[in-house]
Amino acid sequence: MNIYDIAKLSGVSIATVSRVVNGSPRVSEKTKQKVLAVMKENDYTPNVFARGLGLDSMKTVGIICPNIADSYMAKAVAYLESSLHSYGYDCILGCSGFGQEEKQNYVNMLLSKRIDTLVLVGSTYAGNGKDEYDTDYIREAAKKTPVFMINGRVRGDNIYCACADDYQATYEVTKSMIRRGRERILFMYDSDSFSGRQKMKGYEAALADAGYPIRGELKFRTKNDIEYTKNLLLEYSRTLEFDGVLATEDAMAIGAVKYAKVKAISVPEELSISGYNDSIMAISSEPELTSVDSKLNVLCKTTVDHMISLLEKQEEIEKNVVVPCEIVKRCTTDF
Repeated sequence: MNIYDIAKLSGVSIATVSRVVNGSPRVSEKTKQKVLAVMKENDYTPNVFARGLGLDSMKTVGIICPNIADSYMAKAVAYLESSLHSYGYDCILGCSGFGQEEKQNYVNMLLSKRIDTLVLVGSTYAGNGKDEYDTDYIREAAKKTPVFMINGRVRGDNIYCACADDYQATYEVTKSMIRRGRERILFMYDSDSFSGRQKMKGYEAALADAGYPIRGELKFRTKNDIEYTKNLLLEYSRTLEFDGVLATEDAMAIGAVKYAKVKAISVPEELSISGYNDSIMAISSEPELTSVDSKLNVLCKTTVDHMISLLEKQEEIEKNVVVPCEIVKRCTTDF
């Protein structure tokens, strides 16, 4: 029996139970007595150490990402750690990889450290969209501590998600290319993650709205690697015709830029190219790369601010936040 069970049985929020446990005056006497009765009936005793501090907190947050070597993940962890330190919280970091068992093991490992809350960075934790069971471990974790997800969405109690509006961003990029006369836009992606699926839906919707067919051969799976993508495009160049490229990562888009250089294709006159995440690679490319700024800093700040509101101010917070993206136009597109 834990605080989440007490909240469910009492028909109140976790924040309300926390207020009762810590003697907050912000609870009506009727609600207080109802919660206390449920606690007594179920022999629930709050953590003595935490209660002695006057806080239901160890001031420690667990952060899990698949791979800290990835620039997106590294930036996210840096943003989160800086924001959390400003509130006096420490962090424990785990890099889980992408395997289902590894992700579950890392979640359980951090839960054993008596963390106040858990942050999962990256849409891989939202599963593949086909099997509900592959996110069951997150719902189980949320029974023990609040779970915050960055750029992934999982339904369940005590789970809070902040996502970039990837659907709208790829819709707008695709629509802009179509307006400039592009008819065969190549969509390059490297995963079927939650974010990847949203991006593909935006791309498909823009094509459909323009009356263009959605061509399977123009949905091109590759690796998030510059040379690999360049070489794969060269391999398929005899059979694959396209006049626009929308990549879900900057490295893949730069692979397309390098492909165009080898093939002596003029960018953006003959081939329009856009990347995603507006990484340092976008301005290191020649020509500089148009890219979507997915507002990772805003996602991380929003997550931490909401976390503090939940943990310390005991306020109700929004479960699903969607942050608009920005298309940063540079030299690889003509829109």
